Amino acid sequence: MSALFEARGITKRFGGLTALHAVDFALDAGIASIIGPNGAGKTTLFNVFTGLYRAEEGGVTFRGQPLLGLRPDQITALGICRTFQNIRLFGNMTAIENVLVGMHARVRLGLRDVLARGPRFHASEGALMARASALLERVGLLPQANEVARNLPYGDQRRLELARALASEPALLLLDEPTAGMTRGEAGALMGLLRALVADLGLAVVLIEHNMRVVMGVSDRVTVLDHGEKISEGAPHEVQADPRVIEAYLGTRHSGAPRRRLAER
Repeated sequence: MSALFEARGITKRFGGLTALHAVDFALDAGIASIIGPNGAGKTTLFNVFTGLYRAEEGGVTFRGQPLLGLRPDQITALGICRTFQNIRLFGNMTAIENVLVGMHARVRLGLRDVLARGPRFHASEGALMARASALLERVGLLPQANEVARNLPYGDQRRLELARALASEPALLLLDEPTAGMTRGEAGALMGLLRALVADLGLAVVLIEHNMRVVMGVSDRVTVLDHGEKISEGAPHEVQADPRVIEAYLGTRHSGAPRRRLAER
């Protein structure tokens, strides 16, 4: 039986540069992290997963269905949603309006319903508002529901992005550096939220993350890329001790200073 999400032999080239070479990745449940030095190919891999890039070789499946060649909106409709390294909220909209935008893939109203604004429209509108409020409450932002997104603190904007992603009712959530710019306390709170989402909603989550404290604290499995190739994969403590991973992060010429463990970076 195939995994919930599976990528095999993914190769992506940009001209003469091979950004990814024969990368395999699979996830059934829980939280997996993809890590690696800058330029390792992590975001390129996410872009292949979500239809922004088309791989020259290899295949990606979700619930057994091939994804390569599908548009990003089609992939979202199947149950995969992602956030980006740079915040992409609608800055002039309120928090709850941003979440409502994330629900577009699940709205079943037709143009006639919207124009008529009859009972079906009003019932749907009420249900959507209630669900958007529930999602904001889950991420701790319900009191800020009517705040304009650009006025929210940075950490709250990150949590709002997560609420908007959840609005599409994903089975698989791809998060590109979700703790970037957060304080240690904010990152810790996000870790707790992600664990709760996996436990309560049965979500599978894939992270790209540079904060090794987060990676080692929240991941069930870690995959390491370097120069577009997978060099290690396993439980966090296994990857942390892998000489290939240590070399990729710290290089081979660090004899002048004691090496720090990856979790302390």
